[in-house]
Amino acid sequence: MSKHSTDRKTLMAETLRRRILSMELRPGAVVDEVKLGDEFSISRSPVRELIRQMAAEGYLELEENRAARVSAMGYDALRNFFLAAPLLYTATAQLAAENATAAEIAALKDIQLHVAAAARDGDTEGSVYHNNRFHWEIGKMAHNPYLLPSMERVLIDHARLGKLFYHHEAGKSMQQDAYTAVAQHDEIIAAIEQRDSAAVVRLMREHMELSRRRMTEYVIPSGLEGEIVMS
Repeated sequence: MSKHSTDRKTLMAETLRRRILSMELRPGAVVDEVKLGDEFSISRSPVRELIRQMAAEGYLELEENRAARVSAMGYDALRNFFLAAPLLYTATAQLAAENATAAEIAALKDIQLHVAAAARDGDTEGSVYHNNRFHWEIGKMAHNPYLLPSMERVLIDHARLGKLFYHHEAGKSMQQDAYTAVAQHDEIIAAIEQRDSAAVVRLMREHMELSRRRMTEYVIPSGLEGEIVMS
């Protein structure tokens, strides 16, 4: 494959991931190989190779004799996310505090600049995307090959769920939560830099609680918690 073809394939992969994470491609949506190839001027073979790769990563679902679809996301996904995410996030953060290199911490700080800028600008898509990059970087800093694939799968649904509730709850309170999340990120970075495993676990739990509370409010809107009277 030529350098230009490789560049186009890389761009296609990044674009497809962002469309899925931003919910531009909704859960269950069909991925049209022909249109994707035409859009990026890439032949069917590399497109299919990418689709298989993204299915292995958890972005897509493959069934025999059917087109690839964006991974589904229903009640089970929401429940499983909140069972798995706190365990994975705290485990990777703890290991990151023990194993991160100076270069990796610098990369995390650079990503945090993008997180802060998105929060300041009220950029919902940017906040979701760069928040995912932040946690993915921590996952890599853990240097544990067993945790990383699970972390990647959790982050896909974290981004998609995040896009839903950020869009639904846009306003002053959500903006304040975005600033709170940025401050929590800063504290997490400091704890990793100080090799303070206990502090980073506590901070990550607090950070996950912020997401859990907002997502719960989205699933159960205020005013529905009382008894429903049927006439």
